[in-house]
Amino acid sequence: MIDDRSIPAEQLANALASIQQQLQELTNRFDNVDDRLEELSDVPAKITRLENDLMLLGDRYRYKALQKYLAEENWFEADHETVRLILAVTNREIEELTPKDIQHFPCNDLMVIDQLWRQYSGDRFGFSVQLQTYQDLGGTVESTIEQDNKLIETWGERLGWRKENRWLKCKDLDFSLNAPAGCHPSRWWNSPYGSKMTNFFLSRLMTCDISVIS
Repeated sequence: MIDDRSIPAEQLANALASIQQQLQELTNRFDNVDDRLEELSDVPAKITRLENDLMLLGDRYRYKALQKYLAEENWFEADHETVRLILAVTNREIEELTPKDIQHFPCNDLMVIDQLWRQYSGDRFGFSVQLQTYQDLGGTVESTIEQDNKLIETWGERLGWRKENRWLKCKDLDFSLNAPAGCHPSRWWNSPYGSKMTNFFLSRLMTCDISVIS
């Protein structure tokens, strides 16, 4: 062990000053690392915003009307516009649209429509919210293949589409933010194919990995 008393005071003071300087430099480096980590923590959110903008960029004109209605909180017209978009994407008339068309519906279009509904409703409406409700009730790809109608009915009640054991007409639904979560878009689900079309669509949402991002 070195006896501090054998070291000149001036030399000892210089050594301590050097150590303090090194400690300060290390502290500054750690502070810089913290700042960089804080900047990096914002990267995922920035990437998500950029991806959302890019999804809209290619066909911005196509979704312009839907975006307008949603921004105005005109859920009724936005619901009609969603049906029009689905038909435009599939190049079908409403009476021509089949479950097979939905089986191959483009995932990107589903994601854009869903993202717009969620964005302007504060994550209250959208395909992903409807799918989340279905999965919360135990719904899976297998249950869509089996076409579990009892599950679909329970799901419809949860979304506010069924009341007193009957399906409501679209015009009788609540087109406000007071409606149950996932209630809209709703008119699209009113298909001549009934639960068969519903199960195919839910299956497609799962295939496309349309899910609520918490």
